[in-house]
Amino acid sequence: MHMLNLGILAHVDAGKTSLTERLLHAAGVIDEIGSVDDGNTQTDSLALERQRGITIKSAVVSFPIDDITVNLIDTPGHPDFIAEVERVLSVLDGAVLVVSAVEGVQAQTRVLMRTLRRLRIPTLILVNKIDRGGAQYASVLRTVSEKLTRDVVAMGSVDGLGTRSARCTPYTDSDPGFTSRLTELLADRDDTLLAAYVDGGAPLPYSTLRSALVAQTGQALVHPVFFGSAITGAGVDALIGGIRELLPTAAGDVDGPVSGTVFKVERGSGGEKIAYVRMFSGTVRIRDRLPFGRDGGPDGSDAPGERGGRHDGKVTAISVFDQGSAVRAASVRAGQIGKLRGLGDIRIGDSVGVPGTATAGRFFAPPTLESVVVPLAPAGRGELHLALAQLAEQDPLINLRQDDIRKEVSVSLYGEVQKEVIQATLADGFGIDVTFRETTTICVERPIGSGSAFEVGDTEHNPLLATIGLRVDPAPIGSGVEYRLEVELGSMPFSLMRAVEETVRSALRQGIHGWQVTDCIVTMTHSGYWPRQSHSHAVFDKSMSSTAGDFRNLTPLVLMAALQQAGTTVYEPMHRFRLELPADTLGPVLPVLARLRAVPRTPAVQGASCVLQGEIPAARVHELHQQLPGLTRGEGVLETSFDSYRAVVGTAPDRPRTDHNPLNRKEYLLHTVRRIAGQGDPR
Repeated sequence: MHMLNLGILAHVDAGKTSLTERLLHAAGVIDEIGSVDDGNTQTDSLALERQRGITIKSAVVSFPIDDITVNLIDTPGHPDFIAEVERVLSVLDGAVLVVSAVEGVQAQTRVLMRTLRRLRIPTLILVNKIDRGGAQYASVLRTVSEKLTRDVVAMGSVDGLGTRSARCTPYTDSDPGFTSRLTELLADRDDTLLAAYVDGGAPLPYSTLRSALVAQTGQALVHPVFFGSAITGAGVDALIGGIRELLPTAAGDVDGPVSGTVFKVERGSGGEKIAYVRMFSGTVRIRDRLPFGRDGGPDGSDAPGERGGRHDGKVTAISVFDQGSAVRAASVRAGQIGKLRGLGDIRIGDSVGVPGTATAGRFFAPPTLESVVVPLAPAGRGELHLALAQLAEQDPLINLRQDDIRKEVSVSLYGEVQKEVIQATLADGFGIDVTFRETTTICVERPIGSGSAFEVGDTEHNPLLATIGLRVDPAPIGSGVEYRLEVELGSMPFSLMRAVEETVRSALRQGIHGWQVTDCIVTMTHSGYWPRQSHSHAVFDKSMSSTAGDFRNLTPLVLMAALQQAGTTVYEPMHRFRLELPADTLGPVLPVLARLRAVPRTPAVQGASCVLQGEIPAARVHELHQQLPGLTRGEGVLETSFDSYRAVVGTAPDRPRTDHNPLNRKEYLLHTVRRIAGQGDPR
């Protein structure tokens, strides 16, 4: 039995979930097709998904096509939940990108297609909703070619477009127009095929063209376009045939070394973790001892705030997907997606077994918004943090930021809808009612120069038994954080060395202006510790001996002092924008862009239309979206995507704050000393 791990991707409301229902019904997995509006679909299982009629979490179902078992992954279309899509991309063998025949190519469609092409994921395109009023054929196909990729070919025609009786007729070898277009497309990417076409002087055999289409689609060089309707079922048989014939099945040696990637984590009814793993090689069986973890950054460490190192756990139960749902199994093998239980420390993004098989790296921009979560019951702060930590397991980009001094927790966001979902999830799933403070833009800090500081242990100003010296230097943009040593590795026990490095990385999440510090080199220049001692050779006495806690408490203090000496600049996130609008509305639009601090380039005017590109602060994108319809008679189309960070200049009210919860050095030291005293430490 062959396996195919297939992703369904689209702009919100293009019909992904309805297509999933239709495919399951066509395969005989379900007897009745569910409706997104009625809230009874197979993949939108969360109560909030059913209420809102949108997909929030990726979901896996399966169905057979002849001798192929398809694991179909339905992904969210709303841009606020793009992180769910990102995690799925690394485990796909192929994808179907859904485009609405009514709305055509939309902003999120372009973002998704660019990513699919960059990752070279074999992709079919389905133009859905041909039964809807306003559906288009030629114009949508032209827009797909212009805005997504020119490497497309329509696989059939449509009759009765825009009516409930709309139907699709696949092209065959008897259609000379189709074979001619197919020959031109394929020969342009295959020199052997081109030579045979030029030298032969006669049309190439259709079997040759079909074989070349399979090969080039599997290499993500061309993208066949199907038309259909997920609601009526028109064209779905042709799409299923395309999935079976044109997309490559999963590869991998079931007897090879175990290697897989975790792309989703959820909690079972008993609170236990369930990890969704795509297996690339080997076989995992119940009771296997399975290593897992992640490679981390360039130096082999994890990102700030993430637990480091490799772990292992015993697999206590396995489920694989078959005939729609997950069923218990004794093993999960290469090519399959399995649900593993028993791995308590596992997280999204972890590799299991041999690391590094899946496609690595970030595919989409990180969240650029942030908000403080405030429990309505002040006594519920502890419960709130635990609940948010569980949500962060399922969505690491929520990225909790804890302010111990102010007793506040912030979460990262893609948009206001995500905030509403978090609020509803906390209320329904954990019984915690919360509100949010005003959403702010997530900025970053970068060092301006170099700075250093050190603290000697067991002194009047430093009661901790730890001596630490740190130097901060700027690094190239985009390089992240690098940690170095100028002290001998053996000058302190490794556990203390590790405590300093881990704390440096976590402390850099909040610089002197309160934002995460990046693009810097932190070097440990001084070290000192008190060996394990006791009174009269009695039991260990921590009042006379250094502990990892001493170094974890002191490191942020020294680091902030070094950062203050170096100085940092706050940078705000900027988005690239592309704005299509009627040429006669350009005049009213330009002053608005200036007020929003956008930097437009020279407009390109073609007849009655105009294309304007440039940069705009991420914080102002939402406002531009709101004003655009009124400025352009509803004809303006705006696309934005994260581009880079730009230094915040000036202090005008419309600019991001540069004092977001700044950490005061003296305040932190007093906080640390009081905490130690509160624990009854004699120091």
